Amino acid sequence: MEPGTDALSRLQSAGRFALELEAVSRHFGALVALADINLTVRAGERRAVLGSNGAGKTTLFNAITGDFPTTTGRVRLFGEDVTDLPSHERIRRGLRRTYQISLLFGGLSVIDNVFLACRGVGRGRFSLRRPRHDDTALESASTLLSAVHLDEVRDTMVSELSHGQQRQLEIALALAGAPRLVLLDEPAAGLSPTERSDLVAILQALPEHISFIIIEHDMDVALRVAQSVTMMHNGRIFKEGTPEEIENDTEVQELYLGHAHG
Repeated sequence: MEPGTDALSRLQSAGRFALELEAVSRHFGALVALADINLTVRAGERRAVLGSNGAGKTTLFNAITGDFPTTTGRVRLFGEDVTDLPSHERIRRGLRRTYQISLLFGGLSVIDNVFLACRGVGRGRFSLRRPRHDDTALESASTLLSAVHLDEVRDTMVSELSHGQQRQLEIALALAGAPRLVLLDEPAAGLSPTERSDLVAILQALPEHISFIIIEHDMDVALRVAQSVTMMHNGRIFKEGTPEEIENDTEVQELYLGHAHG
């Protein structure tokens, strides 16, 4: 059962964190991709991680998911130390992620892609039987398609979707199985202004108990959906604050935003 706003407030006031990174570093030989990262995300919090190319944002996601083991430091999900756990165990604990490059089944329909994602995190994931019309995974898939505004193309082949629709579908896949923390890796990349507005609406409408971290080059998208912002530079945390504080910070403007936001 999903916690409501009152329950969410109790979790947050009790100091329950969805994510805690303690002195996390990641080295590739002599290259230090992440250096001494300390970061906390509260249950239900929506955070943006911003920075120029090479700042360490995607490496940070890989450290959180376990795709790249940390060189030093600890990773905790919902109070549990998962530093030494593989990616699939972190997924079992409610972590999900999207990627910069689409990971979709182009030869299947939209609904089939989401159904497989729902089935994959359920008890019947090894079943080869075709789903009945009242299959719970199929019902969950239909609900997720509504959440990401893809009802009208549910039977369309994924290969025929626009780029923006494919990004929306990736979010639906990430939401399969009642996640508690979702990592969104540049979901607005390549989207038109209309598609970006639709993306913002989708993210703003997510259930309040779901925490998410978004990496995004589009500052307008990131600042509209985030409650807090972390700026990275050269593998380190450079600044943290509210969207308003980050947008108006002169050092941030000089480093990242450029003349367009000066």
